[in-house]
Amino acid sequence: MKIYVCVKHVPDSAATISIRDNNRIEEKITFLMNPYDEHAVTEAARLRGQIPGAEVIAVCVSGPAAENTLRSAMAMGADRGILVCADRRLDSMLTARALAAAIREDGAPYLVLAGKESIDAEGMQTMFRLARHLGVPAATHVVKVLPEAGGVVVECEKEAGSRDVLRLTAPCVIAAGRGLNTPRYPTLPDILKARKREIKKVDLDQLPMEKPAGSMEILSLEPVSENRVPREITGDAASMARELVRILREEAKVL
Repeated sequence: MKIYVCVKHVPDSAATISIRDNNRIEEKITFLMNPYDEHAVTEAARLRGQIPGAEVIAVCVSGPAAENTLRSAMAMGADRGILVCADRRLDSMLTARALAAAIREDGAPYLVLAGKESIDAEGMQTMFRLARHLGVPAATHVVKVLPEAGGVVVECEKEAGSRDVLRLTAPCVIAAGRGLNTPRYPTLPDILKARKREIKKVDLDQLPMEKPAGSMEILSLEPVSENRVPREITGDAASMARELVRILREEAKVL
């Protein structure tokens, strides 16, 4: 059985990011695997041990530099990788179609995992679009996965700490939340072994898929401007509490 893990090549959130040409970032910075996808890779490797004959395949749609991210996924437990080579920035509509086409071309999926969102775009759409193109059910913000005959039972974290428990028939798409596990970070031997594992490269334009009728384009990017002004609240506990509530209600308007 094949377990696919969709991983994204994203800028390091600790890097100093500069905007170029009004709508793109300077790419001469550190890129890495999307942190939410680390949970997905770790879970896929765990599930492989519980599903007889399972194989974990990491899939990425990006430029040639994303080979490093696939190597990271393999060092964390993936058996091999597929890189869909794209020379341009893709929106979630085209990315989902490319992932679906690459997976179908490689084989029949039993499970497809990914992070619930990416730290760069934060669109949280790709996995639902992927499930649509594969014609399978999907669950997001998953924090527990229990395999069973013919599928999985998952727990999805909701607001205020509540959870939904869902039974998904396989194949299905599972979008991992941070509470799913603690990512398994590779050792030096894992990294060295990953360098020798297979990465299949497929050109985006060669995939058998229809282009979406619509598209989404980033028109401009702007750095976040923080204009915070600290304010000291003094007095006894009761008066400070009243003043804090007033500020939240009348000025911040969050109450």
